[in-house]
Amino acid sequence: MAARAQRILVVDDELSMREFLEVMLSQEGYDVSLAINGKQAVKVITNQSFDLVLSDIRLGDLTGLDVLRAAKKKDSDTVVVLISAYSTTEIAVEAMNEGAFDFVPKPFDNTELKATIRKALELKQTGGKKQSAAAGPELNLHFGKIIGNSPGMRRIYDMINQVATTKTNVLISGESGTGKELIARAIHDMSDRCDKPFVVVNCGGIPETLIESEFFGHVKGSFTGAINEKKGLFEAAHKGTIFLDEIGELPPMLQVKLLRAVQETVVKPVGSTQEITVDVRIVSATNKRLEQEVIEGKFREDLFFRLNVIPLKVPPLRDRKGDVQLLANFFTEKYAKKMNKDISKLSSYAIDFLNKYSFPGNVRELENLIERSVALSSTNIILPESLSISLHKKRRWIEGIKGCRFDLDDVGQGVDLDKILFSIEEAYLKKGMEISGGNKSKAAELLGLSLRSIRYRLSKQEEGE
Repeated sequence: MAARAQRILVVDDELSMREFLEVMLSQEGYDVSLAINGKQAVKVITNQSFDLVLSDIRLGDLTGLDVLRAAKKKDSDTVVVLISAYSTTEIAVEAMNEGAFDFVPKPFDNTELKATIRKALELKQTGGKKQSAAAGPELNLHFGKIIGNSPGMRRIYDMINQVATTKTNVLISGESGTGKELIARAIHDMSDRCDKPFVVVNCGGIPETLIESEFFGHVKGSFTGAINEKKGLFEAAHKGTIFLDEIGELPPMLQVKLLRAVQETVVKPVGSTQEITVDVRIVSATNKRLEQEVIEGKFREDLFFRLNVIPLKVPPLRDRKGDVQLLANFFTEKYAKKMNKDISKLSSYAIDFLNKYSFPGNVRELENLIERSVALSSTNIILPESLSISLHKKRRWIEGIKGCRFDLDDVGQGVDLDKILFSIEEAYLKKGMEISGGNKSKAAELLGLSLRSIRYRLSKQEEGE
C-alpha cells in the first residue's frame, strides 16, 4: 500500500501566489489544499488535519499568527512555516516563541523554500529530534575539520588528497581567516606522518631577535639569557610536519637560514658548531602575494621556489556560494551546545542577511559573529536582530597604502578629511605608477588625468611626505 502523501495547507490572499505554490508543491508530491484568507484557513484547520501549514503573515483579515495559533491548538505537531515581505523582528520573535518552524522572506528562492518545507516535515517525522551529523545528508560536506561544499572547496579537498601522501612542500595562500591552518592540519592528518608532531609556527608573532633560536634552538650560554639548552621547533617537528604560518613576515636573515634547512635538511642551533639532521615536511601559509614580494626584493626567490612546490589557493568566503549557510549552521550548533542554549537553527531572514554580506574577515569573522549571536539570542532561533551584522553592513572602509583605514562612522567623532583625501590620492597614484611601470603618461591614462595633472599631483605628494 502506497504511503499517504503529506498534506500541506497554503494560506495566501493573492490568487497568483496560491496557484503558484499549489503547482510547485503538488509537483513535489504533496497533497495541497488552499485558503484565501485567515478566517477560511482557521475554519479548514478546525475541520481537517495537515502535516504543514504554509501561511503569509498579511492576510487582510486575520494574520499568519492567528493561523499559527489555530494550527497549534488543533494539533501541536502541525508544522507552520510563515512567509512575508513585511515582517518585523517583533513579529518574528512572537511567531518563533509560539512554535513557528521558520520565516521565509519574499521574494523567496523556490529551491530554498522546498528545502525548508522538506526539513520541517522531516523534523516532524523524527518527533522534533535532529538527526545526528553522521546520519544526515551533509556528511560529505565535511573534510576533517574543514566545512564546505562549494566548487572551490571541493578543489581544495582534491588537492589535499593528492598531496597528503607525498613529502613535497606546500604553500597555502589566501586571505586572513580562510582556514589555512585547518588545511595544513588536514594534509598532515592524511599523511603517513599523522602519528608524528604537527608543529605550528606563527612567523609574524616571534620577535626578530628570538626567531632563530625558536626555529633552530640554542645551546647554553650562546647569548644573554640562554641559561639552558633549548630544542628548536624544527627539531621538535622531526619526522612530522612543521606549519610556517605568515611565512611572508619572515625577516631576510632568517630566510637565508631557512633556505639551508630546507635544502640540506639540517639545522644548527644558535651557538653550536654541530648540525642536526631533521626530517620535516614543510607546509607554509601566507596572506600576501609572495610572487610580488619576490619581485620587490622582500622575499628570496630561491626560498619561494623551495616552499611553493605545490601551491594551494584558498578561496575567500565571499566566493564560496552556499558555504555560508553550512558554516553558520555548524557554528550555531557548536556554540548553542557550548553555552547550553536551546537554539536549533537560523531563520531564513538571518541566512539571507548573511548571504548578502561580504565577510572581509572570512570564516573567522563568521564564527565570531555566530558565537556572539548565540550569546545574545533570546529565542530558539537566530534572527537578524541577534546577528548585529547591520553595524558591519553600514561601514564603508577606505584603505590607504600605509595600512590606514578610514571608517565613515568615525565622522561623528571628528576626522581629518585633508589627511584622508591625501592618503587616498597617494594610494591611487602609487598603484597607477606601479601598473604603468613608472610611465607617467600611461598612469595618467589609467587614472583619467592629464599628463600635466598627474605631474602636479605627484610633486604635491612628494612635498607632503
